[in-house]
Amino acid sequence: MSETEAHGEEPHPQHRLQTAGCTDYLAGEPLHSLAKRHALSRNLIRIWVRKYEAGALDEDTAAAALLQEYEARMAALERLVGKQALELEFLKRALKHAPRPRSGPASTITGPMVSPSQRDAD
Repeated sequence: MSETEAHGEEPHPQHRLQTAGCTDYLAGEPLHSLAKRHALSRNLIRIWVRKYEAGALDEDTAAAALLQEYEARMAALERLVGKQALELEFLKRALKHAPRPRSGPASTITGPMVSPSQRDAD
């Protein structure tokens, strides 16, 4: 079981095709029938077989898995940025529609000022 399968992820589809093609070819299936069955060029299958025999196909798989991991992380970050943008827009609208404090001294007494009486004027 590969490392990606151990973590519950499915191997990259191209890797499955490469591995199956290489093992079928090495098991004796003619290159022509393999190429026809998978709609691939025979030269591409030869390249895959060389990589498979050299162990380089595993490096390609590791790179593809890492790329897949990075793409998933980027998607998660893009979702987070989108969520934060929505929250920011909501807060801007709430601030725009919130009652604004009036300028001047705050007082609990409202209404017109009382005019001084004649008695106070003396």
